[in-house]
Amino acid sequence: MGAPIDSGLALDAAWKERCDDLSNAIPKLMNLPSQDALIILRSSLGAPKVQHLLRSSTVVNHPEITRFDSLQRAALSSVVNAELSDNNWIQSSLPIREGGLGLRRAGDAATPSYLASMYSTLPLQESILTNRPAPSPTELSDIIDKWTTTHGCPPSGNNVTKQSEWMKPITSKSKAACVSFLTNERELATFRAAEMRHSGDWMLTLPISSCGLRLGDDAVRIAVALRLGLNICLPHQCKCGSEVDAFGSHAFICKHASGKGARHAAINDIIARALTASGTPITREPTGLIRGVGKRPDGLTLVPWRQGKSLAWDATISTPLAASYVVASARNAGSSAEAAELKKNAKYAYLCPDISFQAVALDSLGGSSQATTSFINDLGRRLTAITSEPKETAFLWQRILICLTRFNAVMLSESFKENLCDRDE
Repeated sequence: MGAPIDSGLALDAAWKERCDDLSNAIPKLMNLPSQDALIILRSSLGAPKVQHLLRSSTVVNHPEITRFDSLQRAALSSVVNAELSDNNWIQSSLPIREGGLGLRRAGDAATPSYLASMYSTLPLQESILTNRPAPSPTELSDIIDKWTTTHGCPPSGNNVTKQSEWMKPITSKSKAACVSFLTNERELATFRAAEMRHSGDWMLTLPISSCGLRLGDDAVRIAVALRLGLNICLPHQCKCGSEVDAFGSHAFICKHASGKGARHAAINDIIARALTASGTPITREPTGLIRGVGKRPDGLTLVPWRQGKSLAWDATISTPLAASYVVASARNAGSSAEAAELKKNAKYAYLCPDISFQAVALDSLGGSSQATTSFINDLGRRLTAITSEPKETAFLWQRILICLTRFNAVMLSESFKENLCDRDE
């Protein structure tokens, strides 16, 4: 950390430079793929760009901070090709694990950054900055008093030097404000889905085309819209004849969408490849597991998986915003995946006793049932044991979320296709 920046011309010039840099970068971001631009905005051009200013300046309410946040909002709107309301912007600024996009607002981080920096470096500043002493305790006390009035008791002990601890009450307040604006089951279900543990993993994925991890611009736009509850398209008629609303609701449940089968096959391919990579031999769609019935799971391990039993799995993907699930999804995230898992378990209840069954129950917004989460985490650990890569579990989740995100765009696109039967000869 450098010397504190005075609240005079030097600070004004520094903030103006940062704002101008971001303003000039916005047109350039629009020339990049949306996935790349979103990563750069979140991890480089946004709040991280001004972190030094926030940590080294005693001015926590500089007027240029508001301008910088306005530019961040404009940049995000340009990158994802969407118009953001005030509530959408609040949600966007939440951490990814809290249902946001991780694009932190500089105004929110200003006081936590300064206080964490001050407490962690105050002894060092006093010993080094002899000609320009650290801010007086009175100045620090005034900032803490304002903090206490707004957010309650400040962190204590070792936590007083951690910026994340100072940010927690601000994040909680922003999240509560965001939820208070949600007025119906669909909006609540969308927000609950965004809070799911792995629903935002697609944003943490490096866009490597050769690994199948790159998303198209439209897929990113739709993913952000589904996460923030934005309109996705104009109302129109699906090729099956049903009406598709502005949120694209019907497109994700249309029984005539060929993307559903392709998505199912793609998820199964990810699971099968992961099992094979973990050293577990498998067979696809085995027959004869249930006598007299033509039911076939998606795959079967040829060696015991757990407790001396082979594992049969079958994937199922639900849509939490479907009319049959939306009320339950508004109350409990992942409830649609849990319901789909129960149906799969009932379907394969009569498997051979030597075979255990695992439903891979996911939802289209990135949620999963508890049993599915445990299974994928276990599979990731087995991959780590083979490859010695500690992030195998995270990589597996990222592949799954990229797949779900990509096919959301595919299925919406299919709803726009003209019904060839109605075309004039």
